[in-house]
Amino acid sequence: MVSLKLSGLALYLAAVKQTVYPGNFNAILDAPASKSCMQRACALALLHKGATIISKPGKSNDDLAAIQIIQNLGAVTEERDGALHIYSNSIRPVSNSIHCGESGLAVRMFTPIAALGSAEIHIDGEGSLLKRPLHFMEDILPQLGVTVASNGGFLPLKVKGPLQNNRIRIDASDSSQYLTGLLMAFAHCGKPGTIEVINLNSKPYIDLTLQMMQHFGYEVKNEQYQKFEIAPYDFNKAGKINYAVEGDWSNAAFFLVAGAIAGKVVLKNLNLYSRQADKEILKVLKLAGVHISIADDEIMVRKSILKAFQFDATHCPDLFPPLLALAAYCEGVSIIEGTERLLHKESNRALTLQQEFSKFGVCISIREGKMFIEGKKGLTAASIFSHNDHRIAMACAVAALDANGAVDIEAAGAVNKSYPCFFDTLQKAGIKISQSK
Repeated sequence: MVSLKLSGLALYLAAVKQTVYPGNFNAILDAPASKSCMQRACALALLHKGATIISKPGKSNDDLAAIQIIQNLGAVTEERDGALHIYSNSIRPVSNSIHCGESGLAVRMFTPIAALGSAEIHIDGEGSLLKRPLHFMEDILPQLGVTVASNGGFLPLKVKGPLQNNRIRIDASDSSQYLTGLLMAFAHCGKPGTIEVINLNSKPYIDLTLQMMQHFGYEVKNEQYQKFEIAPYDFNKAGKINYAVEGDWSNAAFFLVAGAIAGKVVLKNLNLYSRQADKEILKVLKLAGVHISIADDEIMVRKSILKAFQFDATHCPDLFPPLLALAAYCEGVSIIEGTERLLHKESNRALTLQQEFSKFGVCISIREGKMFIEGKKGLTAASIFSHNDHRIAMACAVAALDANGAVDIEAAGAVNKSYPCFFDTLQKAGIKISQSK
């Protein structure tokens, strides 16, 4: 069984400093596995009665957290022939606790799923996840027959079911991930359920959830993202399900931007018809005047003369960091909307992006939910702190590729959360990188 408790080695790796030297970025890459898809697939495999074979599984810390959670809730997992084989008979906990690492999706999705059983389950995490508010659970789950106790609205949580679906109304302005968990849990309650939703952000992630639920045999009626009618799951649908994890548009965005500012990249293993929200990076690259070529099986981007752009990232807030790296090199003032979505990430990303990119000499102002970025030629060499946020570390590494000197990134090991091979990939693309403690 995988353990995500930070060992001395893991703490060392998280604290490692990576120094990124400017250079020509040139690579042909396969996009890594999408953790959004991988974690959802693990949850659905747990709820499925039978075998699930997940091909192209992810290996990030968030993915490992999901695997550990489903093991604790009763699934048996086995890696074989490059695939993850999962055997489950729905929720049958073998432990009274689950550990979510630093994954916001894990705690928001698996809490209502864990509450499907009658056993009390202790839910914990680490790092930045301990600072993320979970008042939603205390407000909504008691309406579904679940007893909830928290640490003042934060982890650790204790939940005790069994959860009984009902007609409820939720405010999803904080995160769509709560709705993802409720949709999956409702389908396993043996009777139809209804979830009315207001203020839903990140709609593409709900599209992804519904698409994957359909693949696993669920029926959910979506009425304009304002009401979801969930049909009871047919527990007689036992048998084997095969699912291939898509390439990750969130991580691919960093390399597409790297190609646009510092060389050339060809990316493969990306689904152009994906429901992943961060596929919108293609739209922004075109707005910025990036030379881009798209085929069915690959995307090519090369260094371009960049122009300022305006883009609303409300429904794809994880694009903010790579978009900052892109905007830093654009001529003029770029405007990115949706900064209110950045408050409860691994860090307060609006402020940390502003703080760290100012060290590059990039002027950023934030007002009325918008970020204004004044692009410049040649960023200033600097020493950057990731704030233990994986996307901050990656954005600053990409921004360093055309800087006027080496850039130190403190706590660079934060990239392990979503893409452990990130710095190795930069090196293979021709970028000089040195590591120190």
